[in-house]
Amino acid sequence: MMRRTGTLRGLAIAAALNVPAPAQAACEVGPGVLRGETPRMALAFRTNPPLIKVGELFSLQAEVCPQDGTRVTGLKVDAGMPAHKHGMNYQPRVSNTGPGRYTATGLMFHMPGQWQFTFDVETPAGRERIRVDYTAE
Repeated sequence: MMRRTGTLRGLAIAAALNVPAPAQAACEVGPGVLRGETPRMALAFRTNPPLIKVGELFSLQAEVCPQDGTRVTGLKVDAGMPAHKHGMNYQPRVSNTGPGRYTATGLMFHMPGQWQFTFDVETPAGRERIRVDYTAE
């Protein structure tokens, strides 16, 4: 309990000072959370519904957590099937829902198999790409 209180106090101080919070505080892994990372960025997301069904639209909520305090200015979301060399038949719409938080709607996996989510994190220094594998059945 003491550790959690300390973590919350630290996040409150970081918010008050407009200092980026530690990446692990916002992008923790939990039930239903998928995660990808690079040396500079972590990204955690959940799909809605939690189990993606082939041929049905789904959405996702993502949180981007820079490991080094880099400011995130945007996020692009896509998915494709590397083995088949094609992507989705739909183009998702991404909206910013808060600092480092995004919702993507209009995604659909049109066939079963191995898919790969691609998240392009936009920063003032350029783009950081995060990929996460997913099997649709």
